[in-house]
Amino acid sequence: MMNILVPTETHDVMASVLETALLVQQRFGGYVEGFALRPAVPDYVPIDMVSGLAWHVDENADEETRRQAYGLFDDFMRARGLNSSAGSAQPGYGWHAKAPAGDAFLASHGRVFDLTVLGRPVSGRAQPSMASLEAVLFESGRPLLIAPPTPPKGVGDTVVIAWNGSTETARTVAFATPFLRKAARVIVLQVEGWSVPGPSADQLADSLRRTGIETETVLSQREFRNDGETILAQTERLGGNLLVKGAYTQSRLRQMIFGGATAHILAAANVPVLMAN
Repeated sequence: MMNILVPTETHDVMASVLETALLVQQRFGGYVEGFALRPAVPDYVPIDMVSGLAWHVDENADEETRRQAYGLFDDFMRARGLNSSAGSAQPGYGWHAKAPAGDAFLASHGRVFDLTVLGRPVSGRAQPSMASLEAVLFESGRPLLIAPPTPPKGVGDTVVIAWNGSTETARTVAFATPFLRKAARVIVLQVEGWSVPGPSADQLADSLRRTGIETETVLSQREFRNDGETILAQTERLGGNLLVKGAYTQSRLRQMIFGGATAHILAAANVPVLMAN
């Protein structure tokens, strides 16, 4: 059983987010909870001192956003045959109707879920938001599953671990253990020159085998200037439908300025990506 959090917005990637979450729910059983993810309402809103019009417009817009998000989430779950099961131990779904706005709630609420599912940001669009992804990565203490723009047909049949020996990746592999145990194939991928001082891919594979997880290793030459491109190309060749990767080994600012594997994967991955930091 797995507790899965699905912050819900009305954007083009949301169908993939919901489908990705459902595929995970079908693999493990468990509970899927949605809530309306929306920007925080400012503490001070300029208003007409006589009519108070601006404040009411903001309140009405926020209520409409919540209504649309709930309709999208509930319709999807009902169409897939899930039952409402909030507060019970049975597989199903529920809706957090009183969730406040803002990424701070998203990050804190995610601390009591096994997994949060969000969409991958798409260039030129405000949603899905990179700020929301980073709130989960840095503040929830739990893993994030990033859905690709197009709904996947499966999640976790073949798992590719992008291994660079880092603390962040080691923590992500630990979070990924339920997926590794269910996978038909687990591959540890190491790209030449893309690593920090630490255990090798073979050492990780040996460790996983000792826990009963059959594991292969693939050592790859660097094919592109950005290591993230090599990781994604190899994942596609290997038939991976879940990529496991630690988030930011470098600082976020350095990745933004100079590029990095994480930045590229967050911009271009077409398979679900499990990340933690």
